[in-house]
Amino acid sequence: MSIYSTFDQTELDREYSPSSCIEDINVFLDAYAAVSHSVKDNAIKEDLCMQNLAYGTHEDEQLDLFLPSARKRAPLHIFIHGGYWRALSKNDSSFAAPMFQQHGYYFAALDYSLAPNATLTQIVKQNRLAISWLFNNADKWGFDRDKIYLSGSSAGAHLATMMLLTDWSRFGLPQDVIKGVCAVSGIYDLEPIRLSYVNEPLQMSAKEAAGNSPMGKTLRNHCPIILAYGDNETSEFKRQTNEYRDFLTQSGETVSFSEIKDRNHFDVIMDLMHSDTWLARQVLRQMTG
Repeated sequence: MSIYSTFDQTELDREYSPSSCIEDINVFLDAYAAVSHSVKDNAIKEDLCMQNLAYGTHEDEQLDLFLPSARKRAPLHIFIHGGYWRALSKNDSSFAAPMFQQHGYYFAALDYSLAPNATLTQIVKQNRLAISWLFNNADKWGFDRDKIYLSGSSAGAHLATMMLLTDWSRFGLPQDVIKGVCAVSGIYDLEPIRLSYVNEPLQMSAKEAAGNSPMGKTLRNHCPIILAYGDNETSEFKRQTNEYRDFLTQSGETVSFSEIKDRNHFDVIMDLMHSDTWLARQVLRQMTG
């Protein structure tokens, strides 16, 4: 029996299980953690990392800020981790920091509460709070508040694009506070998520899923957007990005897109570590444009 589109429950769950395309997810999760741990240790030794900065009052509302060696006013790139809103943390998310630092940029890795300890609506609000805090503390740390960029992977890509639906005036921020977004292997329509195994810890209602789905919603914060996924991903992850790309393009937004060869859902985001990859080149072009 079809539960979503032409999928029965087993098929839908498989389509929204990125690990179904690879042999061992732990290889990639371990790489996130190992590289990020090394990066942070080195940055702390060089006095180039401010860790566990509180952007709110909850213990989960913290971020790590990586500084360029030349302390001058420069753009900030914020990374929002994935993990289906229920796993990973900022401690697994600083692997790309050196690439940005080497180009003279600041880099922030965000933490937020994870399901089932928070609803998706609460998680979205936390990310908005983090961006507001960073904007208001730009002078303290030295980055340019008028040049803030975002990237995110998987659930982090969803959260990054949700930031573009934000009425920033409610936070006392300019409506164009975000100057560019890189969303990789994202989820932009949450209805199939609600119907899949992924919703067990989230417990989203149909109303919450619709309210937190970027698909079909006009952006409030207009900026260039990069969309990408690996060629070794499920058909549903590819479809979601393709449909969101088409929607944004038809809405007049500026979109760059690529299906990246020889990459899967988990390693494609690690291309941000290397400035000679398509993904990194696109982000750097955003930040210098």
